Amino acid sequence: MTTVHRVLFPHPIESLDEYVKAGGGDGLEAAKQVEPDTLIAEIEASGLRGRGGAGFPTGTKWRTVAENRSLEAPATVVVNGAEGEPGTFKDRTILRINPYQVVEGALIAARAVGADGVILALKEAFGPEVHRVREAVKEIEDAGWADGVELIVFEGPSEYLYGEETALLEAIAGRDPLPRIAPPFRRGVKEVVETAADAASESGLSAHVEMAGPDSDTAAAPTLVDNVETLANVPRIIARGAAWFRTEGTEKSPGTIVCTVTGSTRHHGVGEVIMGTPLREVIEELGGGPRPGARIKAVMIGVSNALLPGALLDTPVTYEDLAAAGSGLGTGGFMVFDDDDDLVAVTAGVSRFLAVESCGQCTPCKQDGLALSGLLAGLSRSDQSENPLASIESLVSTVANESRCYLATQHQTVVASLLERFPDEVQAHAGITPRAAAVEPALVAELLDIENGGAVVDVGHAEKQPDWSFDETDSGKAPADHLGDHRADSGTST
Repeated sequence: MTTVHRVLFPHPIESLDEYVKAGGGDGLEAAKQVEPDTLIAEIEASGLRGRGGAGFPTGTKWRTVAENRSLEAPATVVVNGAEGEPGTFKDRTILRINPYQVVEGALIAARAVGADGVILALKEAFGPEVHRVREAVKEIEDAGWADGVELIVFEGPSEYLYGEETALLEAIAGRDPLPRIAPPFRRGVKEVVETAADAASESGLSAHVEMAGPDSDTAAAPTLVDNVETLANVPRIIARGAAWFRTEGTEKSPGTIVCTVTGSTRHHGVGEVIMGTPLREVIEELGGGPRPGARIKAVMIGVSNALLPGALLDTPVTYEDLAAAGSGLGTGGFMVFDDDDDLVAVTAGVSRFLAVESCGQCTPCKQDGLALSGLLAGLSRSDQSENPLASIESLVSTVANESRCYLATQHQTVVASLLERFPDEVQAHAGITPRAAAVEPALVAELLDIENGGAVVDVGHAEKQPDWSFDETDSGKAPADHLGDHRADSGTST
């Protein structure tokens, strides 16, 4: 297997002129020659699915936004560049190498859904990416590509939940990155939350959001949110056609995907592969395969999917095949573990990460999540005086109760997969079989970079408290209970 270069160019594109020489701008020019509905139909025909983790059909999302246009206000396109999934570094790699294609894709999307603004939402901590995107935006504006569409670069907070679609829109609106209950493709950029009484209004939505459209009472337009990699695919689809896009990949997962391989491999890396490539080949190509003399025991795909046993390494990298294998494709971040790795310690690390990053709006997610994290940490250290498995299983069954976002389900999924797929390791740490050696929970956190073939993990996350502070002790308050409604450092835009 060799890597391909549809969206992850083999070398950095240093200027708009260089991008144009490589075919850049052809998609936007083609988009200007047809009606918006034709653009949506082409994306639908391509079968492009969102590369942000859920794999939702992009054309369906675009059409829904277009069909719910407001009669009084234009829509907005938001580029979700708030990458924070542990084990994933693909969006930042795309932005570093070629941000122009992402902006071009967003401008095409704006034409398709009738938007007059594009917001490129990154994290303030993403220094190199923010710089590249700002420079690209300036060049594109100077070249007249924006054509009446306002381009804004927004720098948001560092929290994991900032990448969740509704939390992203909350942050852009000047509020904290807290997920809300709202319909798909909800308005989020310009609406105003008036009072807490809105939560009890007839809409039943925490932000009192309704969809626009001919039969709606609201004038607020919907907002289209798409991932960086998703939009990077758009220019060539429009320039070359849906049939061209489908020349690679499978029927249900056409095209390519940019993957990240880290963990117990010879080296770490990011690369673009054809959908349907066996996972084993992806690990060989991007990570050099397992460490010398080692055997891959499991692969964790971000912190959103079930652990995949090493026996399933020949599973094709597609949404449908990884789902059939009892896991998922997510953002294509593959963390590899071999026989020297303790999966109880790894799962304890995932549990801690998710429990800390929970906002606390949903009590089971935060409180059961923290309790679950504590039990798994104790299990990893083999220091339980009593068998904790019954308590762990009970918490796994309740942690996702009444959750408004997917974080609690992630917690449930990962821990349940450890219990179901690696019971021998669990029982050894619980003392049911000869007791396993004590192991500290692994550090599972966002990647800061990949340098010289090695992943740079955010070690500072080990000091983050469940209240989202870095104080010596946790306040005991959930972030949702103490963050300001309009905190000054929630983000900046220009």
